[in-house]
Amino acid sequence: MKPLFLIAAYLVVVTLPLILSWLTGAPTRAVHQELASGLGILAFSMILMEFVLSGRFKSISNGIGMDVTMRVHQMMARTALAFAVVHPLLYQGTPSGGPRPWDPSRQITITTGFSDLSTGIAAYLLLPGLVLLAVGRSQLDYKYETWRLMHGIGALLIAALLLHHTVYAGRYGSQPVMIWLWITMTGIAVGSLFYVYLLVPLRDRNRAWRVMSVTPLTPGQWELTLAPKDHHGLDYSAGQFVWLNVGHSPFSLKENPFSLSSTPAARPTISFMIKEFGDFTRTLGQIKPGTAAYLDGPFGHLSVENRTEPGIALIAGGVGLAPLLGILRHLRLTGDPREIRLVYGNRTEDQIAYSDELGAQDVTYVLSAPPPDWQGATGIIDAALMDHVFSTQQYKEWVFVLCGPPVMMDIVENHLLKCGVPSHRILSERFYYD
Repeated sequence: MKPLFLIAAYLVVVTLPLILSWLTGAPTRAVHQELASGLGILAFSMILMEFVLSGRFKSISNGIGMDVTMRVHQMMARTALAFAVVHPLLYQGTPSGGPRPWDPSRQITITTGFSDLSTGIAAYLLLPGLVLLAVGRSQLDYKYETWRLMHGIGALLIAALLLHHTVYAGRYGSQPVMIWLWITMTGIAVGSLFYVYLLVPLRDRNRAWRVMSVTPLTPGQWELTLAPKDHHGLDYSAGQFVWLNVGHSPFSLKENPFSLSSTPAARPTISFMIKEFGDFTRTLGQIKPGTAAYLDGPFGHLSVENRTEPGIALIAGGVGLAPLLGILRHLRLTGDPREIRLVYGNRTEDQIAYSDELGAQDVTYVLSAPPPDWQGATGIIDAALMDHVFSTQQYKEWVFVLCGPPVMMDIVENHLLKCGVPSHRILSERFYYD
């Protein structure tokens, strides 16, 4: 029921300014002008809710999954952009006051004060840039931390500009009840950023960790192990992830999400399986034991705790093994009696990690570029391989947990749904979004 509650809460919050504006009882105008105001109101409220849909609030992301949270964040940002773009184009009329250089036809002007309109114009120009930079982030040649800083500052600036524009230029926003509502909603949105980037680091500065070891697993893959410093450690479920910051201040933006590959049964130490990919991960081999680390979490719902299915299928591609390894370790250490099957795909044999620990029983290794003497499965994890590994009965009863490249996850998810596996028995979480 939690997803339904969160959806209902989102709809209530987003539409509340629109409903209150309608209840103010202002004289009605032409339909297209009322529609223009309505789209502007919805766009602003949706933009403010984007601060909360950042994935850093456990009550949201742990309830419906980081994958769903970030997909909604993306979809609502693009919807808000569409509403905002159309909003001024629907206004028509002949306002009082002199000519406006930005509007020679006088078709969109609704106030005589340039300062009141200028903030809306500035936000109108900034918002598409913010969304497009987020959509094309992976294609841009700058650091992830730089993008996060730009994205946060840009969002704050747009929120402040829209608050001024709505209150001083908006037909409904100037009503006293609406002024207080917009100030409150903007305050909550901005406050969420201060909570994540100021209050959480303040809370966690006395919960430091230290690096115990950095161990090479395969070419380009490492195991990082941390131990708590003067505290009991982390309470988490196998399969969850944290935002990890190694060697920097707890207030640093140099943090990245990594899945825990350890089991809660092995506390207080925790470990991560990390692949070299970005600026931080390429320096893993240089990290010295004893280096301070901080983390925020746990997050995510990729967990099989409290599930009753008779079998558990773990489908991993590359470093996507990390959270599934934590689940597998936990099931083995706690003596879980259920049947478990792991499908683990890589490109080459030397990329297989933890082969001694995983063993061969109930594990299917898949290579897309196998050596001549390879005896295991070849190709990719696709429908044919899934049908070879799992029976019709297992499709009907088991829970399937997926983590890996987006293409692999799309193929497997689609096939599972085609085979009649309901969505509540397919657990997946992604860290890449278009």
